[in-house]
Amino acid sequence: MTPAHAEIARLYQQHQRAVLATLIRLLGDFDQAEDACHEAFIAALAQWPEHGLPTNPRAWLVSAGRFKAIDKWRHQQHEQSMAELPQLASEPQDTDSSWLTDDELRLVFTCCHPALAIEARLALTLREICGLTTEQVARAFLQSPVTIAQRIVRAKQKIRNAAIPYQVPSDQQLPERLDAVLKVIYLLFNEGYHQSSGEQLLSCELTVQAIRLAEQLLPLFPDAEVKGLLALMWLQQSRSKARLDPEGEVVLLAEQDRALWDQRLITQGIRLTEQALQSGRVGPYALQAAIAAVHAESPTAADTDWAQIIGLYDLLLRLQPSAVVALNRAVAFGQLHGAAAALTLLLPLQQELAAYHLYYVALADCYKKQQQWSLATDALQQALQLCQLEPERRLLQRQLQQMSPH
Repeated sequence: MTPAHAEIARLYQQHQRAVLATLIRLLGDFDQAEDACHEAFIAALAQWPEHGLPTNPRAWLVSAGRFKAIDKWRHQQHEQSMAELPQLASEPQDTDSSWLTDDELRLVFTCCHPALAIEARLALTLREICGLTTEQVARAFLQSPVTIAQRIVRAKQKIRNAAIPYQVPSDQQLPERLDAVLKVIYLLFNEGYHQSSGEQLLSCELTVQAIRLAEQLLPLFPDAEVKGLLALMWLQQSRSKARLDPEGEVVLLAEQDRALWDQRLITQGIRLTEQALQSGRVGPYALQAAIAAVHAESPTAADTDWAQIIGLYDLLLRLQPSAVVALNRAVAFGQLHGAAAALTLLLPLQQELAAYHLYYVALADCYKKQQQWSLATDALQQALQLCQLEPERRLLQRQLQQMSPH
């Protein structure tokens, strides 16, 4: 691979979604924009190695993609007068929400259309706009890839059949889409912070993408939950350098070197969490940020205020009852009240979390603390069978080897 081709590959990874977002805004059609985006990168592969990279590669790609689409329209619509064609090349007039200047954020709002079911909105946006694979989206929802693929296909069909336009919503339409947009950003960050499969625990590209979207959103919506979500991501991101050892192996929270935590992000996150909690309209993201803040403020793992964390999980369960939240609360409960107490909360969750490997990791930890080695081994093996992230699989295998003498 030549240096020019390597640079194009890097630019594709870095800018492809942003170029696509801009083309969808300009062309008003997702399928045509996707074709135009691919055509633009093909043109870059043909021209850049010979003529050199343009000064602004992203603008070049957008321009090339837009004119590729116009050429295609010229061939497909002979009856259309040539006088109409220049209108296709000019940017459409924005709605009164033109202050949404980030094309990717605009497109997330556009795709979170209330005509679609919330699950379809999230799956479609994560897959088509944020660039997650179908498998990654499926694991975010603890569902099968087939189910998610069918959901995305049905969403696209509904968009076509109902002629739902890819238009930036007006000011009045934005608030009704905000919850879905926040959920998209939250799930995007989660996949980057703890990837569901592959060779790497982290994807900095995804976490930075999610944080950037939230930072763009905050001045537009200084809402408590926007603050809570951004604070949560800052606080989680602050631990990134401590989550892997020099050999790239996973380091659990209790064993992390807290001197490696980013104090700037922690300060920002705690300040924003306090603002969200003081608003009087506390939501799930603000509560999760508060939980992350308790960890961030603890000088050592032993100093963690587990009683406060349990209280926050109690509030979170009322607002957002789910088996995963109940699992996290059970783990915190065990830290304060012991493994036997945690097991009484964990065992009833087994049916709902049968496909979730972290559930079995929690079970194994409780069994180990009670020296129930056989049950702990079974739980770890079940977790290993379900886990698809290689660094985590290696951690589970090391834990199984440590149990072998017992």
